[in-house]
Amino acid sequence: MTAQPRASEPIVVPVALGARAYDIVIGRGVLGSLGQRIRALRPGARAAIVTDEAVAKHHLAAAEAALKSAGVDCTAIRVPPGETSKNYATFDAVCEAILDSRIERGDLVVALGGGVIGDLAGFAAACVRRGIDYVQVPTTLLAQVDSSVGGKTGINSPHGKNLIGAFHQPVLVVADTALLDTLPKREFRAGYAEVAKYGLLGDAAFFAWLEKNWQDVFAGGQSSANFAREHAIAVCCRGKAGIVARDERETGERALLNLGHTFGHAFEAAAGFSDRLLHGEAVALGIALAFEFSARRKLISAADVARASAHLAAVGLPTHIKDVPGAPPPADRLMDLISQDKKVKRGRLTFILVRGIGQAFVENDVDPADVRAFLTEKLASS
Repeated sequence: MTAQPRASEPIVVPVALGARAYDIVIGRGVLGSLGQRIRALRPGARAAIVTDEAVAKHHLAAAEAALKSAGVDCTAIRVPPGETSKNYATFDAVCEAILDSRIERGDLVVALGGGVIGDLAGFAAACVRRGIDYVQVPTTLLAQVDSSVGGKTGINSPHGKNLIGAFHQPVLVVADTALLDTLPKREFRAGYAEVAKYGLLGDAAFFAWLEKNWQDVFAGGQSSANFAREHAIAVCCRGKAGIVARDERETGERALLNLGHTFGHAFEAAAGFSDRLLHGEAVALGIALAFEFSARRKLISAADVARASAHLAAVGLPTHIKDVPGAPPPADRLMDLISQDKKVKRGRLTFILVRGIGQAFVENDVDPADVRAFLTEKLASS
């Protein structure tokens, strides 16, 4: 999995889900093939493109042109950018706009944007007319390596992140790595947390490769000899595709993909799902805390904790509570948010912990008192 590609042909990663199988197409410039691929999958279908206003400025015209050149009629639905759009009001507006567009069951939705748009548009597609097809066109690194794959869709609740939603698989994912060139550096860096996560949870060799090549991943393929970005995205997608194929609805192994998310989601919600702490930044902080919590339970060496945190810090991601601007939330608030985590079973906490780099596992019965004591200690030192 660490053999880097040497050609500019798109990389196709299959997601093996039987009758609901689909491909992830990864490469520089593949947005131009979007219409042809949709026409081949769903001849005669119309499309409603759901995007946000920021993405629309950069990529909507190209997406519309790709569809129209293949004879796919389309309309565009724009929402405000940012995590705050993952709410009931915006979800309602998107569903009504899809219906206003006369989208039928044989048509589809195109989610053109980052994780927020993918989750929001996918959930709308799952609900409108009791379920229509949708295509993911992720425009952020985080979405290309993680949220666009696997069929998790949803919106946020005041009780926590992604608590309202459905499993609804896309019929195609088109990940154009050239679109990442327009990302603000902070957002690209935040997405990189999910890239590192794949190495840290189950692929030590990939994590070692990232330690040596992360700067090439950030640089991208603007040089014809550099395919590090495509390689990293493909490795992550292959890893996730394999897990999703084995555990689509997260009854076991798929929970590993939440490494860092239990802590991270709590801090993200406490920050009001705002620009104060982006999702990927929260994941990076959560990963660092998960490694430290694992060390506290004598599961992992201090050296491995330091190595994981050092890499995240080297790319500019937060690894300590004090790295987050503003006053930290109290332990009671964090524990309340953690208690609403989707992995909680019968009131007992589930955490993804680690025994080493690339050796994550699911711990199903974590004592809340241990988590509270750990957070209290970390908050006191922040």
